[in-house]
Amino acid sequence: EVQLVESGGGEVQSGGSLRLSCAASGLELSNYAVSWARQAPGMDLEWVSSINKGGGSTDYAAAVKDRFTVTRDDAKNTVYLEMNNLKVEDTAVYSCGLGGGRHGSWTLRSNRGPGTQVTVSS
Repeated sequence: EVQLVESGGGEVQSGGSLRLSCAASGLELSNYAVSWARQAPGMDLEWVSSINKGGGSTDYAAAVKDRFTVTRDDAKNTVYLEMNNLKVEDTAVYSCGLGGGRHGSWTLRSNRGPGTQVTVSS
């Protein structure tokens, strides 16, 4: 069974940091670009970042650029999202998905993990 499972969420104060992990099982994550997306209550799903196969190219939404960093460790079948200088507006459920790009295949619910809650308080 193919699974993506996110972890590392939690509650932090504004200005704090968190590192999210996206662990894959049942597939070789090295064969895929991977994206992170987030969804705040009552809001649409929002693309956050993508990393290509091999990790040589990354892309970020303007709202998180220069604060978030996406990396991958294919030996561990895991992709990470390092989040620094967190803001209250970053509060959302963060999920990872297969496929890169702002409108890639990660948008399909079946291609994403269940997500992890990130709450940033002022």
